Amino acid sequence: MVSFIEKPRFTCPLGGALATVNALPKAVAILHSSQGCGGNSNGAIQGAAGHLGSGYCGGSATPASSISEKQIVFGGVARLEEQLNSTAELINAELFVIITGCTAEIIGDDVASVVRGYNDEGVDRPPVIFASGAGFKGNSYFGYDSVLQSLFRDYVVKSDKKTKGKVNIWGVPPSLDVFWEGNLLELRRVLEGIGLTVNTFFTNKDSLAELKASANAELNIVVSPVNGVAAAEVFKEVHGVDHLITDLPIGAKATEAFLRAVAGRLKLKKTLVEKFLATEKDNYYHFFNRISDSYADIDLQRYAVVVADTTYAVALTRFASKELGWLPKLVAITDTVEDYQEADLRSLFAQDLVNPDETVVFETDTSQMKERLFERWPKPTGGKYDRPFSPAFVIGSRLDSEFAESIKAGHLSVTFPISNRFVLSRGYAGYHGALHLTEDIFSVLVAKR
Repeated sequence: MVSFIEKPRFTCPLGGALATVNALPKAVAILHSSQGCGGNSNGAIQGAAGHLGSGYCGGSATPASSISEKQIVFGGVARLEEQLNSTAELINAELFVIITGCTAEIIGDDVASVVRGYNDEGVDRPPVIFASGAGFKGNSYFGYDSVLQSLFRDYVVKSDKKTKGKVNIWGVPPSLDVFWEGNLLELRRVLEGIGLTVNTFFTNKDSLAELKASANAELNIVVSPVNGVAAAEVFKEVHGVDHLITDLPIGAKATEAFLRAVAGRLKLKKTLVEKFLATEKDNYYHFFNRISDSYADIDLQRYAVVVADTTYAVALTRFASKELGWLPKLVAITDTVEDYQEADLRSLFAQDLVNPDETVVFETDTSQMKERLFERWPKPTGGKYDRPFSPAFVIGSRLDSEFAESIKAGHLSVTFPISNRFVLSRGYAGYHGALHLTEDIFSVLVAKR
């Protein structure tokens, strides 16, 4: 039987790689791909990532070789060299990243030789590396990992010296996590609060100089069970820096657990850590407790449906269950995963769900969400004694708004794609982010009162 993904929640790898490079300060992507790839990928990312905008040398300004029939027959290396040299002459950047598309990789263009030739000339111009964005290799999350691996192999400078208390953090893919910059800034804030020096790579507080020197970190922190894990293995192999894989922390409980895990791994002073945790906890509940009267008076508890990639599915389910006191009845993970991975991923929900095997499903097709719900809840028949799935709330993407409406549930777009909200500096991670998420969720519930 032929299967397909209806309304996918990701692009091809080229889109993910392009979004990742665009988020690096003063880095510029050069696409070595067929005509139209750049426009389609940029359009998909910008419109679906909270109306991100094109930024510097993004969108229609993205340099591209735009290879066509001639290059497919005779090879596209000469065209790439021409594009690389003209881009270096015209564009002010600190790093160029060539991203190869399907066509360039199928015909076997030797991009590595182009990169070596350019870098070996030794002229006073920005360095160049390259990463794979071929669509047959995966989806946009592969593109994110591909860029990270290339950076760690070919751009980060090796260092035997490790700086005490310095950490690198990733696992939050730019644009694919629509709230990536706000999330990273909050994670940076709380880690600095326990005395660490933090490199987050993709925010306005970062620089390519810090990225280039990131091999002197004491630890790498990956806030995802999937995204960035392969890159962390590369970093460890090349630079000898170990990593800690954690969940994306949203809320007081999750953030405290996250900070304790990091502090324990680095053997930080307990007095500083405990003081920061106490201050943050007091501040968080000072504001969070404001919902308590309305929560009780107008009954704001809900059955919850979470539709998200693996990273957000774990984080949002934990927040809904442990912080809001809601009852998750369906958690739909939209990542494409192998069968052997499903059991391990389900185990991540063991502390948050009574029966993860029953509640968690792996479903890429948007049209199937309602069916998956009513496999777990009695489907209404119109009878007198129907048990309605109500009151309910769907935390998902823009694609899930119709599903939420069909079951008369509230809805908030939190995961990619998001085209029904503008996202600027907002984030949902940590203490501050959880307060933003609480505001947004309950604002939906009371908006029509």
